[in-house]
Amino acid sequence: MLNLYSAQIESLSIHRVGNKSRNESLFLSEEAYQLSDELTPLIKEYFLKSFRDKEESYYQFVHETDLEFHQLYNYATEIFNNPLKAHEISKQITRYLFEQSMHQHIKGGEVYVVYFENVLVDNQKVDAIGIFKSELKHDFLQFQEQQNNLEMILQQGVYLNKLDKGALILNTEKEEGYKILSVDSNKYDTKYWLEQFLGVDFFQDENFYTKKYLKFCENFAKDVVLPAEDKQQEVLFMNKAMNHFAANDNFNEQNFLTDVLENPELEPEFKNYKEEQAPKYKIEDLSDFPISNTAVTAARKKVKSVINLDTNVQIKMDFVSGASADKFIEKGWDEERQMYYYLVYFNKEEKK
Repeated sequence: MLNLYSAQIESLSIHRVGNKSRNESLFLSEEAYQLSDELTPLIKEYFLKSFRDKEESYYQFVHETDLEFHQLYNYATEIFNNPLKAHEISKQITRYLFEQSMHQHIKGGEVYVVYFENVLVDNQKVDAIGIFKSELKHDFLQFQEQQNNLEMILQQGVYLNKLDKGALILNTEKEEGYKILSVDSNKYDTKYWLEQFLGVDFFQDENFYTKKYLKFCENFAKDVVLPAEDKQQEVLFMNKAMNHFAANDNFNEQNFLTDVLENPELEPEFKNYKEEQAPKYKIEDLSDFPISNTAVTAARKKVKSVINLDTNVQIKMDFVSGASADKFIEKGWDEERQMYYYLVYFNKEEKK
C-alpha cells in the first residue's frame, strides 16, 4: 500500500529540455529552487496527485547485462546515498533525458527533479525521487486595471491539475531495480519515456502475477470457453475465477482448475492454451504465488459480465457467487420460434 499524503519535499531542481533533433537547447539551473510556504502544497499536489489514482502497477529498472550499467539506476542510487548531491545529479538526469529526446514528436518542457522524504510504502517510511516533466502549455487570462477599465492579458503556463509525465522512484527493493511508478498523459511517445529514458519493465511481485494471470484467464474464457460452450459459461468462468482469487491468499493452479472449471474436458485445453500464451503474459512457470487483493479488486471492475443478444436485449450478470448463473438462469431452445432463449428466475424486482 502506497501513501503519499505524509510525503515532504526536501529539495527541488528545475531545468528545461528541448528537442535535440530540432536543435533546441538545454537549460540547467545553477542552484536548487527554494519553495515558498504558499507554493509548496500546490506544487506537491501537482507532482503526486496522479500517482494516488494508480493501482500500484510498479515498474523496476532493467538492463540486459547488469543494473550497474543502467544510468538512471546509478543516478538514483547516488541521490539516495547522499541527498545533498541531489541538485548536481539532477543536472545529469536532465542531460540524460535531453539525449533521449531525439524523435521529432517529442515536446520540450520543464523538468523537475524532487527528493521526497516520508513516503509510506506498506507502512514503512522511505525516501523517493520524483522526475517530472511539463510539456503542454495552456492559455489563461490575467486582468490589469488600466485607468477606468479592466484589460485582459493572455498568457501561457503549466496546468497544475494534470501532470504530463512523471516517475516516482521509491527507495525500496534496490537489488531488484527499485520500485517505480510512472505517469504519462501524452500516450504518443510512451516508448520514449518508459523504455528509452526510464529503462523499466513491470515489477514482478504478487500484484504483477495476479494481474497477469487474471488477464490470461479472461482471454482463455473468450478464446476457448466461449466457442466451446456459450456466453453464459464464459461469464460464469470469469466470475468463478474472480471469486477463487478473492477467497484465497495464495494461488495454486491445480486447486484453481478444480474449483473453477465446470467442464473437466476443458482442463487439457487450459493447459495447452497456457503453454501457447504464457510468454505473452510472462506466466510460463507460474503455478503458485501470493495473491494481491488490490489486483483482484481492480480486475473485477474491468470484467464484463454482460450477454449481448441479437434481439437488442442485454443480460447483465452481477454475481457475488458464480453459482447464481447456474441456479437462476437457464438457456434453452424454442422449437416453435426456432430461437434460443434465457429463462431468468427472481423473487422481486430491485429498485435502485
